[in-house]
Amino acid sequence: MQRLEHMQHLDKHLVDELAQVARESVRDELREQARGQRRKAALYGASGAVALYAGAAVALAVGLALALVLPGWAAALITAVILGAVAYALRNAARPSPAPGHGAAGQASVPGQRDAGRGRAGGVAVPPVPSTPPATGVVPPRPDTPAPGAPGSRS
Repeated sequence: MQRLEHMQHLDKHLVDELAQVARESVRDELREQARGQRRKAALYGASGAVALYAGAAVALAVGLALALVLPGWAAALITAVILGAVAYALRNAARPSPAPGHGAAGQASVPGQRDAGRGRAGGVAVPPVPSTPPATGVVPPRPDTPAPGAPGSRS
C-alpha cells in the first residue's frame, strides 16, 4: 500500500515538473516573439516619422518653387490644394469599392439613397430606409396568402 502511495507521489511530482518546464518554454518563446515584434513596430514607427518629414520637405520645396513665379500667398494656396487633392485620392484608394450597381453589403443599390456604404452599424448590415412611410392600421397581405375571394382561398 505504501509503495502505491509512493508511486502516486512520484507521478504527481513528475506531472508538476513537466508542467513547469512546458510553462517556461512557452514563456521563453512568447518573450522572443514579442521582442521581435517590438523591434519591428519601432522600425515602422520610425519610418513613418521620417516619411512625414520627407513629405513636409517636398511640400516646402513645391511651395518655394511656385513662390519664384507667384506671390507667396498664391504659392501656399496652390500647394495646399495639391496636398488636399493627394490626401483625397489616398483616402479613396484606401476604401474598398463595391461592385457596380451594388451597395456595401452586396445588395442592389436603392435609387435616391445617399450613401450605400453607410448602411453598417458596428459591422452589422442595416437595411435601407424605405422611401415612403408605412401605412398605419393597414396590414399588407402576405405574398404566399391568396387574396380573399380568389380561387384557393379558405373564406
